[in-house]
Amino acid sequence: MLKVEIYITLKKTVVDPQGLVIKHALESLGFANIEQVRCGKIIILHLSLRSKVKAVQQVERMCKRLLANPIIENYRFKIKK
Repeated sequence: MLKVEIYITLKKTVVDPQGLVIKHALESLGFANIEQVRCGKIIILHLSLRSKVKAVQQVERMCKRLLANPIIENYRFKIKK
């Protein structure tokens, strides 16, 4: 079995309203040195595969077809045993 961690974030050119809300909330709590906050998501999958090559191919297809919006999001992933 392989564990896959997929990290999805907004592209740098896309405004991150959730990140802005978090930044303002942290500033209101006294954390004044925050330059920028970007928010993202992590998806963890457990695949019943042994081949990392097949896992990479499958995860790429998953990200392109469903998990990430290629117009506004970037993704990267790690495959672990």
